[in-house]
Formats: sequence, C-alpha cells, structure tokens
Amino acid sequence: MKALTGVDADRLAEEKARGITIDLGFAYADLGGGRVTGFVDVPGHERLIHTMLAGAGGIDMALLVVAVDDGVMPQTREHLAILDLLGLTRGLVALTKADLSGAERRDEVMAEIRAELAGTGLANAPVLPVSSLAGEGIAELRTRLAAAEAEVALRDNAGRFRFSVDRSFTLTGTGTVVSGMVLGGRVAVGDTVTISPTGLPARVRGIHAQSHKAVEGLAGQRCALNLAGEGIGKEAIHRGDMVLDPALHAPTDRVDVYLTVLASASRPVDTWFPARLHSHAAEVGARVVPLQGPIGPGESGLAQLVLDRPLAALTGDRFILRDTSASHTLGGGRFLDLRPPARKRGTPERLALLAAARETDPPRALSGMAAVAPVDLPVFLRDRGLHPDPALAERAGLVRLGDLALAPSVLQALRNGLAEALTTFHAENPDLPGFGREKLRLTLRPRLPKPEFLTFLRAEAEAGRVVLDGAFLRLPGHEVKLSPEDEATYARILPELLGEARFRPPRVRDFASDFGMDEREIRRLLRLTQKLGRTDQIAQDHFFAREVTREMASILCDVAAQSEDGWFTAPAFRDRVQNGRKVAIQILDFFDRMGLTLRRGDLRRINPHRLDLFGE
Repeated sequence: MKALTGVDADRLAEEKARGITIDLGFAYADLGGGRVTGFVDVPGHERLIHTMLAGAGGIDMALLVVAVDDGVMPQTREHLAILDLLGLTRGLVALTKADLSGAERRDEVMAEIRAELAGTGLANAPVLPVSSLAGEGIAELRTRLAAAEAEVALRDNAGRFRFSVDRSFTLTGTGTVVSGMVLGGRVAVGDTVTISPTGLPARVRGIHAQSHKAVEGLAGQRCALNLAGEGIGKEAIHRGDMVLDPALHAPTDRVDVYLTVLASASRPVDTWFPARLHSHAAEVGARVVPLQGPIGPGESGLAQLVLDRPLAALTGDRFILRDTSASHTLGGGRFLDLRPPARKRGTPERLALLAAARETDPPRALSGMAAVAPVDLPVFLRDRGLHPDPALAERAGLVRLGDLALAPSVLQALRNGLAEALTTFHAENPDLPGFGREKLRLTLRPRLPKPEFLTFLRAEAEAGRVVLDGAFLRLPGHEVKLSPEDEATYARILPELLGEARFRPPRVRDFASDFGMDEREIRRLLRLTQKLGRTDQIAQDHFFAREVTREMASILCDVAAQSEDGWFTAPAFRDRVQNGRKVAIQILDFFDRMGLTLRRGDLRRINPHRLDLFGE
C-alpha cells in the first residue's frame, strides 16, 4: 500500500509493532489516470476475516496479495471464496516479496495461484510479481490498476442514498464523523439522513469524498460524513450501521435469500442452523431455515435467515455466512425478500415468488413476481433503493390497483372469482340482498388488503359488473322484492321512519299497535327490509331508514370535526339529533359494532377506514 500510494494504511501502534494489518486501513492516490483511487486495506489473518468482510463490501475490484515465500495459505483460499461469493469478477494478484525468490519458485507459486483462481470470478486475473522494497513490478502494477479503474463504469447515482459505515469517531472542532462507502445515490451538505437500524435522524454538515473536501458524495466513492443531530455521537453509530435516505429506513430481522454453501463446508445447512451473517460492514447472528430441504456442501438453494437483531439492507445485497466460532466461511449469496412470512414460507407460491425475485432488472423482477401474486409497489421500490416510478408497472406490463401491481391475468382471475362467488351466493340465498363485503374479501384469491379491495370493488361497480350496497355486494340482475301486501304495509311505515321523529322512530310494538297487526308480522317485514338495504336495525325491534343511518353517520363526522382532538361524548351527539340518552347510546353502540366509531371509555372517535360503509 505504501509503495503504491505513499500512505502507510497501518495506523495502529500494534499494527506497526507486529508488522500486520489488524483493522481496516485506507489510502487514496492518483495512479496516473487523473482520478483518485480509494484503497481499503483489510487484514489477511484467518482470525480477522470478520474485519476483512467489513471492508470488502461494495468494492469495484480486488487486489489479492500472496507472498512468494509463503505461497497460497488457507486464508488465501478463504478470501478468494469470499470474493467469489460477493460476485467480484475484476481483480489482480500481487505476488509480493518477489526479490526473495528465483524464477523457479515464482513459477511454482504462480501455478499454484492459477489453480486456486480457476473456477472463480477471478479466473482471468493477471498475476504480477512485485517487491515493495526493491520496487520491482510496482510501476506496472500501478499502470494496471489505473487502466482497470478507467474501465470501471461510474455507478448509477439515480437511486436513493445509502452509505455503509465502517468507522465512527470524533474530531476536535468538527464533531462526529463516519467513514465508509456510498453504496447508492448521492448525498450533499445539508441533507437530512437517517441512521439505520436505530432510526436516529441526522444532518450532513460536511463531506470528504475520496479524501478531498466536497459538497456531495456519489455512489462508488469512499466518503467521510460529518454528522450532527440530537443523540448523534460516535457511541451512537457503529460499524455496520447504514446512513441513508429516510425513505429507505425499514430494517428487517427476517430475510429470504438465495444461498450457496461452499464445497469446503463440513456438513449440510439444515433447519435452524446457527451462523454469523456479514453484509457490507454489518455482522449479526442468524439462524438458517432452508426452504426446500437441507443445502449440502457445494449446493445452492432458497433459505430464510432469522436474525438476532434488525439489519438495514436492500434486496440484491450480497452476504456471507460464517460459523458461530468465526473460524470458517460457510457460504453466501444474495438477499431476495426483506419482508418474508414467518409461516408457510416454503409454499409453492412463495418459492415461485422468490424465483422471480432473483431477477436483478426491476421491471422484469416486478413482472415475474406480479405473475405469482400482487406486489406492493412502494415496498418493492423502497427495498431496492429506488425512487417512486409511476410508470414502472406499465413498463412491466402490469395494472395498478392502489399501491398494488397485478398481472392482467391475476386481475381477471379476481373478476372471475368475484362473479362466481356472487352467482353461487345468490343461488343459495335468493332472499338475501347480497354477499357481505368483508367476508367476500376473505374468500377471494389472491386476498387483497382492504384499501385495494375497495378500489377493486368500486372499479367493478363503475364497470357495471357488481352493485355496492353498503356492506353488501350483489350482481346487477339480482333483486329481492317485497310482496304487494308487504309493500303496502311498508308504505305505511316509511313516513314514520323519515319524518321529524326519524332519529327516534316507533318500535315494532308501536307499529303493531297502530296498525292492529301482529308484532311478529311487523318484525318479519322490517327484518326483510333490512336485508334489502332499506333499513338498519339499530337495537332490538328498533329499525331506522337506511338514509337516516347515513344522515346520522354524517352528523357523527361533524360532531367529531368540531371537537378539539376528534374525540366526542354521547351527549354531544344526543344534542345534535335531539334524542333521548338511551336511544342515542343505542345508535352509538350500533356504529361501534359497524366499526365507524372507536370507543375509549365514554369517548368516541371516527374510524376513517369504515366511512365508505355509509357513503362518501
């Protein structure tokens, strides 16, 4: 590092005394191409692999170091396996201490290196003999690195900002500083960010990008961020934390992954297998649950990782698994789903969804996943670090239903299921006005969330395929009618339900007495009108006209709006409808049962999610 950059990256006294790298070191240099190259010097010792992993995440290229006198060591093989699991395909091998050997030894070690590289992402990496002390090969190595950097495409800054922390410290006169890699997007001085997974908010006071003062940091750069905010200090931010766009803060303690187990693993990874998870600079305990049976050495498969604590991550992030004693690397792979279920995690539908999620192109991944089940678009975009994209569903050939993206075939299956359910219900219940809306939602597949289900039903009603009637649905051709005799009796009752006394109408016994009829006949008739959606039974034998129910719901909303905090009392409602206390309480209890009002002691407030039951 010093021969290449002029900087001794070993900054600790113990490192200088022992002549080895213990913690992460950093150096920056212009190698001759006009751009500043950032180096992360990681430990090579087998007991410090966890530190190596903290520095290896997010790099563009690997410079693998093998000493000619030692040759390939066990830790060399483990480092190489980790680089392969991280998906690194760009690299160079420096055969160091070349001045200590002759041509025969060099050829022997180079052949050994070539054999180890074969079959990995670095199979074609050049091997250059160098001597840091004698200077042999250093100039060529510098030239090769500069050429390789020129070939590395600049990373896309269009995504949301995400920064992996590998150091947190305090500078006198500056405050809290964190250093690490910008994994995506860009950050500017003055931006508000979130420390994840803790959720602490912070403000960016200053930026050093590639060791130079800057006004912004970009994806692919090593940066130091000067952060300020309540609770922000070096003790509050740790290696492995993420500094990110607040919209990305959604840590998870459960992840579905595609896992490759190294051929060197001593046994298969089976259910509840304990391991240490490394992702970028984070390290956390994990339990592995294979989704399709044990994953043996040299095999790959789908699995769920149950974490000891929340982790800030994105779909597509690479990870490494090591054993709990931190002595062996077990395998690694990519995150596929950050919000998986804890149960029924290995169903055919889940496996098909995860197979589609392996696609890295967002439109193709979205299209494949939506063909299996509706996809929550805001969550899909957030978990991939993407900004809102209103046209994404259209580009993927999908249709929008609120926040959900559905394949046209899935939407048509929903329509077919709705029609079949209503047809069957009407055939079995010809005297009932319609199917209960919530029961129908729980019946149809795929099961939609309530807001999207209501959007679906309204679209179907606008298209004339169904009729919405309060909490019920029916087909347009279905109608339950009263007999002529019942219609005549109801015509005598209705004026009493709609007149000045509509908020305290007569009860069943009152109508029976006034009309000289049997109470059972009046009760039967009014219950039938309730099924037809003309009335609502507020209390035992006390029926109100449906339009009066809607009027009272509107009054409740007005009463709540006029209160300071949205909570109101029964007397406030009673005074508006000029009712007796008992009837007012019965009406409020009815709205409690319907879910329009939420009660806390003697207070109530409106539940906005149930307003659609009583009109707009």
